[in-house]
Amino acid sequence: MSNVKLAIIYYSVTGTNYQMAQWAAAGGEAAGAEVRILKTPELAAEEDIQANPIWRAHLAETKEIPEVSYKDLEWADAIIFSIPSRFGGIPGPVKQFLDSTGALWFNGKLVNKVVSGMTSAQNAHGGQEQTILGLYTSMYHWGAIVAAPGYTNPVTFEAGGNPYGTSVTVQGGKMVEDVKAAVEYQAKRTVTVAQWVKKGIAEA
Repeated sequence: MSNVKLAIIYYSVTGTNYQMAQWAAAGGEAAGAEVRILKTPELAAEEDIQANPIWRAHLAETKEIPEVSYKDLEWADAIIFSIPSRFGGIPGPVKQFLDSTGALWFNGKLVNKVVSGMTSAQNAHGGQEQTILGLYTSMYHWGAIVAAPGYTNPVTFEAGGNPYGTSVTVQGGKMVEDVKAAVEYQAKRTVTVAQWVKKGIAEA
């Protein structure tokens, strides 16, 4: 059986979720997956980006990262999303991309994808859990299989205890909780579940 193909899709303004995507890639590769890191297209006005030096610098730093395509979704056996919280919800660029996957969904191209989500916010009660649960709502419509970390490993507690997906508080541009191990574990768990699903489909 071929290795699990893992797409890590992120949206990031200051670099937090890009860093989490990199940690997830390391965890996925350690579990034997073939990994692609991909970013969602940016919808913000160029003048808004240029007016924010941190945003501008991050986009310049990641200009070589490819934007996610529908072909990437079809390619992947597993998908990890790393996205910031926006008023307790999904960022507009991510929501727009998800909303545009209707043709794939209609033709059954997203069924049985194993998915997991991570997020960040400026404070611990800034909608972190709600953002991940909102993401998973779209995944249920896809017919995907959600692989949340739950409380299956102590690193979840050490990272703040979010069972739905790793989440981190960011203040002053720095992560408050140490979530690196939790992100890597979540990626490994996602790949493991995808291996089970892939094996089961092959044997069906």
